[in-house]
Amino acid sequence: MKNRKTLSDTTSTATPYPHADAFLAAVHAGFEPLSRQLKTIARYVEKHRDQLALDGVQATAAQCGVQPSALVRFAKHFGFSGYTEMQALFRAGAVRQLAPNRNYQERIRELIVPGGSARSAAQLAHEVIDGNIGSLQALQRNLPDAQFDAAVELMLQAPALWLAASRRAFPVGAYLAYALQHTAKPLHWLHGLGFMHQGELRALAPGDVLVAVSFEPYAQETLELAQEAVARGARLLAITDSQLSPLASLACTTLIAQDGATFGFRSLTSTLSLAQSLFLGLAYRMELAYDHQPTAKT
Repeated sequence: MKNRKTLSDTTSTATPYPHADAFLAAVHAGFEPLSRQLKTIARYVEKHRDQLALDGVQATAAQCGVQPSALVRFAKHFGFSGYTEMQALFRAGAVRQLAPNRNYQERIRELIVPGGSARSAAQLAHEVIDGNIGSLQALQRNLPDAQFDAAVELMLQAPALWLAASRRAFPVGAYLAYALQHTAKPLHWLHGLGFMHQGELRALAPGDVLVAVSFEPYAQETLELAQEAVARGARLLAITDSQLSPLASLACTTLIAQDGATFGFRSLTSTLSLAQSLFLGLAYRMELAYDHQPTAKT
């Protein structure tokens, strides 16, 4: 591709930040005052840092739906001389991590070619499976242990758990509702049947934990429930796709899952894996606490 570069083109140009995480922290801290267009770029940069290391300014602008000049303006806003210097920050140390993701994305882009030969249903299935494997590998690579342990601890200490997950995230809420009922933890699923979730929230008490799941474009009903729960003194555990998600700004703890898309359809593979891990982590901690209770003397 004309505007795609290879990692071998990386230069040793110094950047205003010691590493990409420091830059993303600065983006997160300075997110709210940004214009709508720059916020769009910020969300893309935060969620596609691996791809940013490979794509040129034209390709990245197309993915963001903005003009290349907006990317340059974004980079300069955060102290870079331009897009190239910002990109160099993400290229550093990325060689081992980028190759698998790049191969997958290239295959997806080339699947449907005008005038090309048709693919079998089995071939499409293998592409979907490959994409899900890539999402799981990214989750395994990027899951912060301390953050996950904090999420389990938050659920463990909660007097009661509440679930909010609508639209594409609905299956995640359904799984958590099914799995968590096998623990002794009081559980309330705000599934919205009859549009009564706001009324159901009246029983929420300070100190309870709401597990809210949503991805861009974020479900308005989930955001409203999260805002109301926090206002009532509950603590929020967010499962979302970006640290710049509106849920993340409300949450005590945020877990990120970025599922891949095949033919424009996003999977829930890594998100459901994360949800299952939360359940197992909580159930394990609860059983440990039970086993360590002192035995009553007779």
